[in-house]
Amino acid sequence: MTDIPVPDGHIASVVTHLEMCARPKMAAIQSDALVLERWERPGLAEYRALFRRVGAPWLWFSRLVMDDAVLGEAIHDPGVHIYAIRMQDGADAGILELDFRQDGACEVGFLGLVPEQLGKGHGRWLMTQALQQAWGHPGVERVWLHTCSFDHLGALKFYQRSGFQPFRREVEIVPDPRLAGYVPRDAAPHVPIIGGE
Repeated sequence: MTDIPVPDGHIASVVTHLEMCARPKMAAIQSDALVLERWERPGLAEYRALFRRVGAPWLWFSRLVMDDAVLGEAIHDPGVHIYAIRMQDGADAGILELDFRQDGACEVGFLGLVPEQLGKGHGRWLMTQALQQAWGHPGVERVWLHTCSFDHLGALKFYQRSGFQPFRREVEIVPDPRLAGYVPRDAAPHVPIIGGE
């Protein structure tokens, strides 16, 4: 066994990469509550606000630490398709980001719902939408994503039930985004803050 010390003020997670190398059989799943809306060239502030709202409980921070130019380049790239998940009344319900910049592949970069929409069965609908968009893109032969040990406890099993197979695992150690104010300090209570007081 190897112990890897994590510096104070940092967090460590186990990241699992999963892939799907053949288009799955997908039953159509309808939603009376949600709508998938392509979000063309989202404003940076609006994008960050929705990203933070969806991802704060799971310590999503990668897009929050980017400066405006880098973030704009990433989310306005024509190879990156961003979708806002909306309630029927137009309220924000989640986000989906698909990255087609690698030939023959689609990375499900971000997929998630706002906290108040969790546990209502919407995840299956959202995953079906993601897979339909990914596999419907010309030339895609592989769809992949990653999750980590900060994510919802059921995330890894959900991805596997959806047809993804794990292919790589790694340990990631990063500065705790709560200490820098990128997400609220009380976010992700399942991950203790150590140091950086």
